[in-house]
Amino acid sequence: MDVVVTGRQIEIAERYREHAEEKLSKLEKLDHRIIRVAVEVSHEKNPRQVERAVKVELTAFTKGPVIRAEAAADDKMAALDLALDKMASQMRKAADRRRVHRGRHTPPSVGEVLAATPMIEDEVTEDEVTERQVGPITVTGDGPLVVREKSHDATPMTLDQALYEMELVGHDFYLFVDKESEKPSVVYRRRGYDYGVIALNLGE
Repeated sequence: MDVVVTGRQIEIAERYREHAEEKLSKLEKLDHRIIRVAVEVSHEKNPRQVERAVKVELTAFTKGPVIRAEAAADDKMAALDLALDKMASQMRKAADRRRVHRGRHTPPSVGEVLAATPMIEDEVTEDEVTERQVGPITVTGDGPLVVREKSHDATPMTLDQALYEMELVGHDFYLFVDKESEKPSVVYRRRGYDYGVIALNLGE
């Protein structure tokens, strides 16, 4: 397993690279399919964020789905340990789901598919409306907005596969294209091992 460590706005010493390699080698016991782990270390210059000044993002490339985890702390070592714990936890959960699936037990219950409900906006007069450009988006109004744009290639998959991949990336939701219905859908975590699904009906 290869370990690649890079830094953003922070210097990475050789000793830290060796420490990361030694720590991350333990992941192979949880998933023997790992090929490479990318470690990105970044530094937050805001003095108010001193307790979370260093962020470590781990991305494990395997023969299966990509696995991600991140954590922040006041130094590189602590942030690495926290991110590693998260990734190990995600791998254990995914392994548990695989065992349940192979044993042909009923997977965790999934809530009913909910129809997407359009949001109703308050009426405003023409004098009250202000527009501004945030990247490629025209924003109406002056409220705060944080924009982070991502685009991913989508391969239609089953609901069970979407649940499995959600566990691997450690998120509370996962956007996918349902293989059976061919609808854009989101599976999300509710309580414990309960999940819900939202699907979009595309207009003509």
